[in-house]
Order: sequence, then C-alpha cells, then structure tokens
Amino acid sequence: MSASGGNKAIVAALFANLGIAITKFVAWFFSGSSAMLAEGVHSLADTSNQVLLLRGGVRAKRAATPEHPFGYGRERYVYAFVVSIILFSVGGMFSIYEGIDKLTNPHPLENAWLPILVLVIAIVLESFSLRTAVRESNLVRGKQSWVEFVRRSKAPELPVVLLEDLAALLGLSFALAGVGLTIISGDSVFDAIGTLAIGALLIVVAIILGIETKSLLLGEGASAADAVRIRDAINADPEVDALIHMKTLYLGPDELLVAAKIALTGQSRLTDIAGSINAIEARIREAVPVARVIYLEPDIYVDHTTENPPTDAIVIKAAD
Repeated sequence: MSASGGNKAIVAALFANLGIAITKFVAWFFSGSSAMLAEGVHSLADTSNQVLLLRGGVRAKRAATPEHPFGYGRERYVYAFVVSIILFSVGGMFSIYEGIDKLTNPHPLENAWLPILVLVIAIVLESFSLRTAVRESNLVRGKQSWVEFVRRSKAPELPVVLLEDLAALLGLSFALAGVGLTIISGDSVFDAIGTLAIGALLIVVAIILGIETKSLLLGEGASAADAVRIRDAINADPEVDALIHMKTLYLGPDELLVAAKIALTGQSRLTDIAGSINAIEARIREAVPVARVIYLEPDIYVDHTTENPPTDAIVIKAAD
C-alpha cells in the first residue's frame, strides 16, 4: 500500500468523523436520544483512531538505531492494535452501557426532527469517506476479494479505515431505525435497542481488527505468491544447486526480511559465490520490491534422502 493512498483515506475519514461527531453531540443535547449520544461517542472514537493511525505512520519512518536495528516499521501495527482496543472500550462498551441505561430509565425524545436530519447528513458524509477508502484500496487490492484484502494486507491503515467506515454506516442505519421507530411509536425502547445494536456492532468490528493486527504484530511471512517469486529468483542463478530452506518476515508493511540457505556448486570460488549472492539479491528485490533486508547463507547441497536432515531443513532443488 502506498503511504499517500493510505493517508488520503485516513485524512478523509478524520475530517468526516470530526464534523459528524460535533453535529451528533449537538443533536443529542437538544433531543436526548441515547442512539445519538452513542453515535457521537462512536464518531469521536473514530476521529481519535485516525489521529493514531497518522501518528503511527510518522513514527514508523524513524531511522534504525542500535537498539532497534531493523527500524520501527512495526509501530504501524502497534497503533492499529491500539485503535481496535479504543473502538472496543470507548465506542462499543459505552454504547452498550448507554443502551442499558435507556432501557432502565426511558425518557421521550425532544426535537425529534433534529437527530433524523443529522443522521441523514452523517450517512452522506460517511458514504463519501467510505468511497475514498474503497477507491484507494482498489489501487492495491488487485484480484483479492474484500475479505482476503482485510485478512492478508500487510499495511493495516486501509483495512482499519474500511471497517471503521462500514461500521459507521451500519451504526448510523441502526440509529436512524431506532430514532425513527421511537418517533412513530412513541416508545423510547426502540432508541435503546438501536443504541445496543451500535455497541454490539462496534465490539464485533473491534474483535476482527484485534485478531488481524495481532497476527501482524506476531510477525507474518511473505504471501505464497511472493514466496514463489523469491524462490524462483534464487533458483534462476546458474551457480545455485538447490535452495535448502528459506524464511521470510515482515519487519513493517513496506519491508520484508528474507533469509535463506542456498547450496552452491562445489567448484564455486569465493569470488563466484560473492557475485552470485549479489546477483540473487538483485533478482529478489526486482521480483519482490518490499524484500529490502536479505541474508543469504551459502552451503553445499547434500542429498538427504540417505541421511537424516536437520529438523528445520526444507530442501527445494533448483529446476533442471
């Protein structure tokens, strides 16, 4: 994911949520709708989330230090994980609390037209924000389905914004239904039910975000397609007899570490080995541009069909 594309979606969501949060709180103040209060807190939490995502992107660009020799790229994952926690604790739990309070202490809506007007305007603004996130995601999504994109993306910002905007639109729909049914029936229980639905929705989205960002924090390797490209780039060298084993790890959304043990022909000289390694590294970076940190260990291939191989050895012979 390009940083500019992700930032564009984040900034669009930031301004949309900030404006929507203010109008929702105004509507809650004059109407007393618990759904409007829950939605106001939801939008305020989303605004804070966008600020955190932007902050994470800035901090991730810091240069490597002796204490962090591989840099700070994973800081984007940390901030995305914090976003999921905020969405759960601030947005989801507050909405559940407010909905229960409205059920136990019902009170009629005042100036009912105001929350309806605000919700309709908010739906329009959130739709533009979601449209921006979808457009930016399509630039990097390729042929992946939306579910695969959210699950497999190594850059957390666009999936986070996509899920937040989608949750916001669904939450607004729940609030609109709750307020509308309350106006029609005169029973504030519908407003409370809409508030509870908003809280449940936010908790579900927060759990999904937490699971996905946790996987990134733990460390994910290259995709199957990129692993094949890296393997082919190594085996393409005439000096390579076999790829013994290979491991990859994302140090950040835009930086992949590749470590591999390669078997070279037994007649290779030291200068040939050095030249081959340099050529292989160049081919790997050409095939997978995010593979920026590469460690190749030269070895001599031994046929393990007659011996017990090391437990971590995955012998992949070069194609004939």
